[in-house]
Amino acid sequence: MAPEHEIKPSSTLIPFVDLRAQFAAIGSEVMAAIAAVMERQQFILGPELEQFERQMAQYTGAAYAVGCASGTDALTLALAALGIGPGDEVVTTPFTFIATAGAIVRNGARVVFADIDPRTFNIDPDAIGAAITESTRAIVAVHLFGLPADMERIREQARSIPIIEDAAQAIGARYRGPRAGALGAAGCFSFFPSKNLGGAGDGGLITTGDPQLAQRLRVLREHGSRTRYHYEIAGYNSRLDEIQAAVLRVKLKYLEGWTAARRTKADFYRQLLARRGLESLILCPYEPVGLEHVYNQFVVRCARRDELREFLAGRGIATQIYYPLPLHLQPAFAALGYRAGQFPHAEQASREVLALPIYPELSEAQQVLIIEAIARFVRPS
Repeated sequence: MAPEHEIKPSSTLIPFVDLRAQFAAIGSEVMAAIAAVMERQQFILGPELEQFERQMAQYTGAAYAVGCASGTDALTLALAALGIGPGDEVVTTPFTFIATAGAIVRNGARVVFADIDPRTFNIDPDAIGAAITESTRAIVAVHLFGLPADMERIREQARSIPIIEDAAQAIGARYRGPRAGALGAAGCFSFFPSKNLGGAGDGGLITTGDPQLAQRLRVLREHGSRTRYHYEIAGYNSRLDEIQAAVLRVKLKYLEGWTAARRTKADFYRQLLARRGLESLILCPYEPVGLEHVYNQFVVRCARRDELREFLAGRGIATQIYYPLPLHLQPAFAALGYRAGQFPHAEQASREVLALPIYPELSEAQQVLIIEAIARFVRPS
């Protein structure tokens, strides 16, 4: 069997993401916004970023928003602004992108992993409680695939420990009303092109309701400076540039419609799988009552995942695996001393998850083709 990264459709009929289709619909607006920045020739910390930060604060319901260079930097800056450093422990999930734990390491703290809830793929609040020690200084709760983590139960376990939301995949997601980014001490967003709100390159943002934390974040992203050439601390060079902010401001106007389309397509996948009697063999994403999933990915579970993926690739249907190996088993974190079997739910998920195409421009006809192909795999005739 080919390694995961080598599995590609020989002739792609249905791409995993189709950014060209999105650009075809809004390209004139995007190009006009870029041209306006080029005319001004102000590329760093200008009016586009200021307006985008205000819009993002309003959209998320947070009091403040601070743009930065990437989602990874958003996590790094949020931890730094909270004073996380050597000798501290930060609890998070092993079933996430490496940036979540990497940001902890870059701040000099120790990563402490806690297993996931197998239904939601998000960190298990009870596992957080078991992982907290006297050295725990923060919790990073990932809203994985677009579904908010169980923040109420996490707060109960955390008590006074600050919670950082890794909302890189969850812009617009709701937890019993409020949106991701307004549920913890800080919310961290990514504008990587494939995200629900994606830029034309890297970009990130941190939200918070704390004015002092917001000010520390602004100082940290600008080399530790409030006044030019005067430095309070050794900070970072991490700014969301004007072109990216301009592109994102255009796209933000469409985000609610795109989110509604993703949710509609997720429901249609469920209907198609139910019609074919496959719901017990291909497990769909779980969405608890009161939570609103935004489906950055539509991730199913299948015991024969790798075979299914190759089968679909052979029929021109692109898929992805998020994530093929949990972080506690990655060489980058070997020094932490974790071993196989320690987080069984995360490990089983890594063997079974498969992300199907989901984006606003995906047609119902394409979804039917995908599910029909899955049906042929499950019940060959």
